[in-house]
Amino acid sequence: MLRQMLANLQEVVLGTKLAVLFPAIPLAVVADFYNFGRPWIFALSLLGLAPLAERVSFLTEQIAYFTGPTVGGLLNATCGNATELIIALFALHQNKIHVVKYSLLGSILSNLLLVLGTSLLCGGLANIRKEQRYDRKQADVNSLLLLLGLLCHLLPLMLKYAGGIGNSTALYTLQLSRASSIIMLIAYITYIFFQLKTHRELFDSQEEEEEEEETAVIGFWSAFAWLVGMTIIIAVLSEYVVGTIEAASDSWGISVSFISIILLPIVGNAAEHAGSIIFAFKNKLDISLGVALGSATQISMFVVPLSVIVAWIMGIRMDLDFSLLETGCLAFSIIVTAFTLQDGTSHYMKGVVLFLCYLVIGACFFVDSIPLNETTGNLGVKKSSGALTA
Repeated sequence: MLRQMLANLQEVVLGTKLAVLFPAIPLAVVADFYNFGRPWIFALSLLGLAPLAERVSFLTEQIAYFTGPTVGGLLNATCGNATELIIALFALHQNKIHVVKYSLLGSILSNLLLVLGTSLLCGGLANIRKEQRYDRKQADVNSLLLLLGLLCHLLPLMLKYAGGIGNSTALYTLQLSRASSIIMLIAYITYIFFQLKTHRELFDSQEEEEEEEETAVIGFWSAFAWLVGMTIIIAVLSEYVVGTIEAASDSWGISVSFISIILLPIVGNAAEHAGSIIFAFKNKLDISLGVALGSATQISMFVVPLSVIVAWIMGIRMDLDFSLLETGCLAFSIIVTAFTLQDGTSHYMKGVVLFLCYLVIGACFFVDSIPLNETTGNLGVKKSSGALTA
């Protein structure tokens, strides 16, 4: 038993190159216990989340070996973005609707522009004398779902501007957002059924390439126990992140929007980012697209509407109005990604364009700022005019 425990410890904790970041987890707990500077707690918690997010994905894959493709696919669909979901739930509990919307928006932008862009760039450079090809059908399905999600974000925003500022318009926007969230969840459930049952052949080639005769390295109950334990640790660190984000923003002189939209997703998607680039280097673009587009679709069509529904249950007025600037960035990102993937071929120039788009959006949110004392209000509040002069 001791030998098995040590073997599991080696596979789960030391089986990733991000293991060097695991010491940040106890350091974050110690920093909180001894009341160190809140920016230090935020930074250590953020670093600790990176290996945990990667290990959760690893453990769900291990469980999938024992449960079969259908249950394994459902498990990956629900746990694939567990870090973002847990952070959103803690932010909702503290009524920090800004942090919820910003972090989820940032995850979508990061997957579409940063993860996919750098994957196409690195894959194109590594295979510069080859024409990289991928199956358009899978990309088309994800693009359609992202466009549906974009419509559900645009309609509350347009309704707000069409109806003017007022309590009645805010109520209608909220009701429309809740109805749209239910429709988005129905669409995502249909997508899961489409992917796992009726049209599995569209995704089979990707799964066959990725598996390559791999087998489970730890047992089912060991993987389940590790998954529960790491989820609890993610919950603790997420609470630290949400509770100290304003203090870190004030101390570092960086806006809450930039931290939530840029820094949080980069750390949370670090493992997916690395995996996607590795597959692109190996000229396996179908897997890279599955990682980037699949994660973006999951956030847009599952985590975002689920957050609205959970907020509704908690009595919190969260809607799908992500404000004009944020929704505009989301719309542009989805459209440019759809255009990039329309011909079924890739080269490094496509990756360059996507990556530069992400840099421009990051620069926009770096100079954009909101008053820190308004971070718990509605995302549609007026932006601070002192961002550039600060």
